[in-house]
Amino acid sequence: MALLYQAYQNHMDLSEPWRQGAAAAMRYLNLVPSGLSSRAMRRVSAALELISRSALTYARPAYGIDSVMVGNRELGVTEEVTFKTPFGSLLHFRKDGAADQPKVLLVAPMSGHFATLLRGTVKTLLQDHDVYITDWHNPRDIPRDQGRFGLEDYTDHLITFLGQLGPRPHMVAICQPSVSALAATAVMCEGNHPSRPATLTLMAGPIDTRIQPTRVNEFAKSKPIDWFEDNLIHYVPFQCRGAFRKVYPGFVQLTAFVSMNLERHVKQHLDLADHLAKGEVEKAETIKTFYDEYFAVMDLPAEFYIETVRDVFQDHLLPQGKLMHRGNPVDPKAVRRIGLMTVEGERDDICSIGQTLSAQDICTNVRAYRRVHHMQAGVGHYGVFSGKKWNNEIYPLLRDFVHVNS
Repeated sequence: MALLYQAYQNHMDLSEPWRQGAAAAMRYLNLVPSGLSSRAMRRVSAALELISRSALTYARPAYGIDSVMVGNRELGVTEEVTFKTPFGSLLHFRKDGAADQPKVLLVAPMSGHFATLLRGTVKTLLQDHDVYITDWHNPRDIPRDQGRFGLEDYTDHLITFLGQLGPRPHMVAICQPSVSALAATAVMCEGNHPSRPATLTLMAGPIDTRIQPTRVNEFAKSKPIDWFEDNLIHYVPFQCRGAFRKVYPGFVQLTAFVSMNLERHVKQHLDLADHLAKGEVEKAETIKTFYDEYFAVMDLPAEFYIETVRDVFQDHLLPQGKLMHRGNPVDPKAVRRIGLMTVEGERDDICSIGQTLSAQDICTNVRAYRRVHHMQAGVGHYGVFSGKKWNNEIYPLLRDFVHVNS
């Protein structure tokens, strides 16, 4: 098993000339004047494009947010790295000429995809907020001499990033990092940190996975932690900057995700080939855009993955008051003088109803008038923070919550 990642990388490297050749042939084929055989040419071109796209990428896609509407004005958006560590950047989406707005740290999950998966969430938040995001780096590009990155390191990064935002920013955590976001808030409140968040919003997060366990939760508890270490942890290939760092490879996680809905993904690619062959450019671009993001994967540091499985999904340390941070217990009762919002999706099959809401139960010293919980009907996991219902029903509640507590 230790050589699986190396074998995969060798295969990708050896097959790269075929993909490049298919891409080159497709470009030349597209130069042929259209005529009687244009339909056949398009089918060949479609096949060549599928071959050229038959690989994962380990490079972060672009956010592609160049402007945003603020009120009735369109403002330009510039990305700025405000602070950087070997494992992540605090990325600021600076709006040209914008008035002062509440500062929000959007905490992206470290779960096999890049933070660009939240570009739609960012663009919506930018309408009314000064937005920063945790832009995590791919561990396969981080040399081993930069050290480890575990669950406590993730929490430390959130504390450091919030400190860069100045007094009383706001924090919105999406899914997996809800545990670290709540832990960081508790640590900062207990220490009366000047940058402790004014509000904490947890969206579809696994605060207590003992509540209505999902298939994902049950799988995490079905094996001893040694099984995860022995079967899912691999060494980064020697061709990479992070050679021999231990990681949970992104391609392994993506394979598991794809296998859960294999028929759907096969159909999508058959549809893509059909759209390309028929010249239906807009429909083809929609599918290509989705898979450009979906097949851009990042590895997870082994320490972070194993500690998350053990502490969050197996031992449930946070809701039991047993989670530790740098030798000290994390006390949710220390969370006070802030607003706390929790959001869940009715059809979430990854983080079921009640798991995020449990944060309201363990943070007993948050005043009742500063608590908000919202269960969004008709959405699954991703619908909590993306799509029409996020934009039209969930976001207005979050926006008003942040502004009231600013």
